[in-house]
Amino acid sequence: MQFGLTFFPVFDPALRTPADYYDEVMELSVHADRLGLEHVQVVEHQLSGYGGYSPDPVTLLTAIAARTERIRLTTGAVVAAFGHPIRLAASLALLDQLSHGRLDVGFGRAFLPTEFDAFGVPMDESRVRFARNVETVVRLWTEEDVSSDLPWATFDPVTVYPRPHQAPHPPVFVASTTSLDSCVAAGRAGYHLQVVPTVTPRPQLQEMLAAYREARESAGHGPGRVQIKYTCYLGDDREVALADGRRWEANYIEHMATAVSSWSTRRSADYAGYEQLVDKIRGYDFDRALGNDTVLAGTPQDVADQLGRVSRWFGEDVTVSLHLNPGLLGAVKAHRALDLLVEEVAPRLGATVTTPVAQDAAPALPA
Repeated sequence: MQFGLTFFPVFDPALRTPADYYDEVMELSVHADRLGLEHVQVVEHQLSGYGGYSPDPVTLLTAIAARTERIRLTTGAVVAAFGHPIRLAASLALLDQLSHGRLDVGFGRAFLPTEFDAFGVPMDESRVRFARNVETVVRLWTEEDVSSDLPWATFDPVTVYPRPHQAPHPPVFVASTTSLDSCVAAGRAGYHLQVVPTVTPRPQLQEMLAAYREARESAGHGPGRVQIKYTCYLGDDREVALADGRRWEANYIEHMATAVSSWSTRRSADYAGYEQLVDKIRGYDFDRALGNDTVLAGTPQDVADQLGRVSRWFGEDVTVSLHLNPGLLGAVKAHRALDLLVEEVAPRLGATVTTPVAQDAAPALPA
């Protein structure tokens, strides 16, 4: 099992300046790099307190790349349907070059009607736009004189520069919430996988991962990489950690419920059952989630016990991506949680954290 950090800002923008939040992200990323974590991961959301401080993962990860040396930089995910494939391919390749090949590209479909409306993208086209844009981006990375007849992105033969640093291209991940079909398609294509267990029952997620692994193997791609994202409230004092969990999970639910509220009057063939999302979110209970191990909280021993079960359920080879600074929890607690993760949680699991960067090492600069 490997570990990384996820950054997902969920709070009222009136309560914190963007600069303060980004400074905290930078400091935690440098800390994670020095401790030897596998990756930092940045989401994409727009226009609200539900992730709105993270509208462009590529820009934020570029800033992180300049401050770090070895940690991998993961989009978790960029929304393929909202971008033109030429611009997506070029900006991601540029980040891969600036970081000297540390980029992992996670692509997602998005699910908020307000975001689709703002970009003028029909929700019923989300699945096909996602699949075709990802396919086109990969072609633009690996081929010359690429043309496209996509209705939303028609262009004559072009060659995108810069080319990616990694050959043949950066690892591609597909973000899937509940869709087994998406997991199978990702496996067949040789892509890697990002999943979130919060809204997916464990048996369903196990079925999704089994289908993904079987599809990869059947297509001759060999083992893939699976990232699982958890919010984690880790501290020295169990009661304090649980109190933080209850407070900031309630904050998360409040903002998510507002963000998805338009689903009560919307329907889309590409998002079957999402009209029930509001009720599901409102029914969230922290203690039940803790008991189901869909949120991690407590002392290092508590969290190690939870992650041990995660490993048995989903595979010892998974990479766990932890959100340690939810809401307005604060940098002090997030940094302490990061230290506890490396010093006490990982050893209890027999997990290997890669060689740390020297404390006085300077960030790598282009030659």
